[in-house]
Amino acid sequence: MNTRVLKPDESALQEAASLIREGKLVGIPTETVYGLGADALNPEAVASIFEAKGRPGDNPLIVHIDDVEELRPLIAVEPSPAARALMAAYWPGPLTLIFPKSDRVPLRTTGGLNTVAVRMPSHPIARALIRAAGCPIAAPSGNRSGRPSPTTAAHMFEDMDGRIPLILDGGACDVGVESTVVDMTGDVPRILRPGGVTREQIAQVCGDCVVDSAVMRPLREDERPRSPGMKYRHYAPAGQLTIFHGEPERVIEAICETYDQAERDGHRPLILALEGSLSRYGDRRRESLGQDAAGMAHVVFGALRDADALGADVILSEAVEAEGIGLAVMNRLGRAAAFHIVEV
Repeated sequence: MNTRVLKPDESALQEAASLIREGKLVGIPTETVYGLGADALNPEAVASIFEAKGRPGDNPLIVHIDDVEELRPLIAVEPSPAARALMAAYWPGPLTLIFPKSDRVPLRTTGGLNTVAVRMPSHPIARALIRAAGCPIAAPSGNRSGRPSPTTAAHMFEDMDGRIPLILDGGACDVGVESTVVDMTGDVPRILRPGGVTREQIAQVCGDCVVDSAVMRPLREDERPRSPGMKYRHYAPAGQLTIFHGEPERVIEAICETYDQAERDGHRPLILALEGSLSRYGDRRRESLGQDAAGMAHVVFGALRDADALGADVILSEAVEAEGIGLAVMNRLGRAAAFHIVEV
């Protein structure tokens, strides 16, 4: 299959919409990351998402809509006042809400769960494609399963060349990490995957919000993933990633020692560091993670892909505190590192 990358003019949008209606896959830009889109209500089309990504079948997908009115046919209950308040505050945007699903949504889309995850993206190209296709679009991140998520069309082409017919190139993604996923089936909103909308923002709207304990740990063998990004090692570069957390001076010292030992052992190490500490690593090979947690969210997946391009087999990363947008960053880095975190 020849995978084409097109600028999303009207002709390309109509072609992409036709492909979606035919049960085929399209690469879609969103404000979070690029998604691998298919008709969410077509089980065969959804199955081709799992095949293209190499994604385990029990890992649920997110259904994308263009209008709040499109939510009701997908869910089995009326949205709660808290859910309505969150939709009013953060839709369109990087927030996914989980509800009991209606019979219209195939179990293939929900990973076998009786709940469905839904969001309304803010990216104009994603919205236009949903409208043109005339159906909700299931769209997990457009990477091979386990790889860093794509935040540019070029990233997606790396993983999906020859697997899908078309990628719409909408430029670099604004947020850089996937949406916040919030379970709305209980009495209190529960974050299953942190993202661009923070716990603090959700609590401000709803009065309360809890973070699931699995956000910063792998699931146990007997636990079933209730959201994308929970169970499997995700976002991972080819090299072994280790995260260093603690007092900044100690972190820099520990990373330098580990880097130098890795070089002596014949490895090709790379340091991922915040802009303010890059110069502290001397002439060691390093890459910037931005100025702060928000900047880190924007560039972290690109940095992990760059590590592969540079042939790094040992990757040593600084951490940020797991609060605000930093929780999303540390969730992604933690899963990329299989939670190999060194406290110094």
